[in-house]
Amino acid sequence: MKETIIQFGEGGFLRSFADVFVHKMNEQGLYDGKVVVVQPIAKGLIPVINEQKGVYHQFLRGIENGEVVNECIKVTSISRGVDPYTDYAEYLKLAHNPDMRVIISNTTEAGIEYLGTEGFDDAPPKSFPAKLTRLLYERFEAGLAGFIILSCELIDNNGKELLDCVLKYAKLWKLPETFVQWVQQENHFCNTLVDRICTGYPKDEAAELTAFLGEEDKLMNTAEIFHLWVIEGDFEQEFPLKAAGVNVIWTPDVKPYKKRKVRILNGAHTSMVLAARLYGLSTVKECLDDITVRAFLDKTLSEEIIPTLGSTEEDITFGKAVLDRFANPFVKHQLLSIALNSVSKFKARVLPTLLEYYEERGVLPKCMTFSLAALIAFYRTAEANDGEEIMEFMKTASVADILKKEQYWGRDLSFMLSEVEYYYNLITTQGMEQAYAEVLA
Repeated sequence: MKETIIQFGEGGFLRSFADVFVHKMNEQGLYDGKVVVVQPIAKGLIPVINEQKGVYHQFLRGIENGEVVNECIKVTSISRGVDPYTDYAEYLKLAHNPDMRVIISNTTEAGIEYLGTEGFDDAPPKSFPAKLTRLLYERFEAGLAGFIILSCELIDNNGKELLDCVLKYAKLWKLPETFVQWVQQENHFCNTLVDRICTGYPKDEAAELTAFLGEEDKLMNTAEIFHLWVIEGDFEQEFPLKAAGVNVIWTPDVKPYKKRKVRILNGAHTSMVLAARLYGLSTVKECLDDITVRAFLDKTLSEEIIPTLGSTEEDITFGKAVLDRFANPFVKHQLLSIALNSVSKFKARVLPTLLEYYEERGVLPKCMTFSLAALIAFYRTAEANDGEEIMEFMKTASVADILKKEQYWGRDLSFMLSEVEYYYNLITTQGMEQAYAEVLA
């Protein structure tokens, strides 16, 4: 089978999402292509992927149409992995394969960034957009066709933002204008929305599921049964997701779908998890089962997030569905997994709602303001996980200096200082139980 897809990111999400969909297309004879996975950062799972020849088991579990679903798929859509940090020549070689047509990425919200410090000859450049620019130039030089590029990072206008970064690197590296024209005219940078809660490697169930499989699988992965992929454009003829039964929406405008999903589902996640972790909980299911944290989540959704969206019937229905998905008995979604790169996640998922609420009402929303204070407190702990520079700054800077950091938030948040500092001091001096009681009063 031909290699037709280059995928940046080898984590649990894309393996529970796009790679499963490609497997289904292949299995039904609708598509003839495999995925080459590229490791976007220096450390990752490429050695394990190659050890298992790209094969792994995906468990999809939840409630669908009132029925319990517990499905296991042996996914065979990945052909191999490439680590550009150890074999850069092999990475660039991918650009020379004329069968390659689709690029998929999920490098977290922090992944689509223009650093402006990398060189054309870096092997590899540090950022994902710089790596992609170098790959695209290799493709251009080979005289081959462009790509359908599906960015799955949870930021607004993810495809456009990625294109903007590529164009900045082309300018930085003084690449020819003919290349810039080729990038813009021969490649399709699609804005997308992805939705599936992926719970990753089932550590607590590993022995039981290994016995069920009858073999060891270091890449076995778990996720909910629900999924949605909204893509700007229509490439169904080339990439027949809908025909394979995937819940895909090809659309001229992804914005309405994305705003609702990111604000409600992801916003609720990010608003809840860091305070809940400081409270001593470990999974989303534990949060839904805990009276205090569930009350905080309900208040955040019903009084802050959904009203800011407009409280339409669709918003309310989606909010109720999100609570059902969070309470999925099969899902053991670790809070520390959601907590990864929380600064960029808060900026993308929570801050837009918080700012709109403030602009409309003239007061700060209590729950989301409290969440920002909890984020600052969490980053003082050993469990925080983010970029080295962010970690160092967040551990030592004052609350005032953190709120001033426009690089992190996109604007100066000093106007929130008194409220955030109040909640931060409450958390650090009185403890989370007292802090929750104050917010819920």
